[in-house]
Amino acid sequence: MKSGSLVFLTAFVALAFSWTGFVLVPQLQLGRLEAAKTVPAGDAYPVARSGQARQGAEVYRSLGCVYCHSRQIGQQGTTVEVTLTSVGTNAANVLSAIQKAAPHLAATASLASVPQVLGQVADTALADDAVTAIAEAGGEATVAILPDGPDIRRRWGRRRSVAQDYLYDPVVQPGIRRFGPDLTDAGATRASAEWQLLHLYAPKTVVPDSTMPGYPFLFVERKIGKTPAPDALPLSGTFAPPDGHEVVPTEEAQALVAYLLSLRADAPLYESPVTPPPAPATNGVAVATK
Repeated sequence: MKSGSLVFLTAFVALAFSWTGFVLVPQLQLGRLEAAKTVPAGDAYPVARSGQARQGAEVYRSLGCVYCHSRQIGQQGTTVEVTLTSVGTNAANVLSAIQKAAPHLAATASLASVPQVLGQVADTALADDAVTAIAEAGGEATVAILPDGPDIRRRWGRRRSVAQDYLYDPVVQPGIRRFGPDLTDAGATRASAEWQLLHLYAPKTVVPDSTMPGYPFLFVERKIGKTPAPDALPLSGTFAPPDGHEVVPTEEAQALVAYLLSLRADAPLYESPVTPPPAPATNGVAVATK
């Protein structure tokens, strides 16, 4: 009897510790997360997905996309880079300031041409010291935080994935293997709805060596009416429908594409910093980024 009670107590304690570690602790750490502020803009991140994108997440799950695509970016390190953008009116003072604040940056500095990357430093504190010294000498410099790793070099994402990225996912789908590319930042790297629809219907139309199967059942082939449908796929060659017909996406295909386009994880966060790239110029004038 005593032995039975001891076995029961041991099993109860083991289960209690397991429940605490696998359920209670994660809930305490992550269960009350709210939208965070980006650095340094202070915008709320992440933004809740639209209703169509939420429906698309269910289509994504029902098709088993998670078995071939992941949504988790790894990172092996971070590079802190200092770029000189202006030497002001006294290049000699700027060079002297660089030599005092970060001597190894001055070794490669050529003040005849700006902007130029001076080099890398160990951390953001040293980079900020160099930027401050350059500013006091009349010049200008910027600091870029550049995460690094195989996933980032493949341009699958700009920084490592963190819990905040999945805040508005009722069902988190980080994936278990990669037969295809990671989709963490698919909305930024492939921001064209037309491209995404073509890729779903017949992947080889946009990626000739793709091994992904097509999903033609998400589309409808029909006769063209008085005018072609605005969302009809621009197919040609062996993928084109018969003359007088067109291929249009169903609501499920539109929802799935809305979900894919909503996948963005490029916001700079405190726990996963990254410097966003500059916005493209418009008529020769750079557009400020948030």
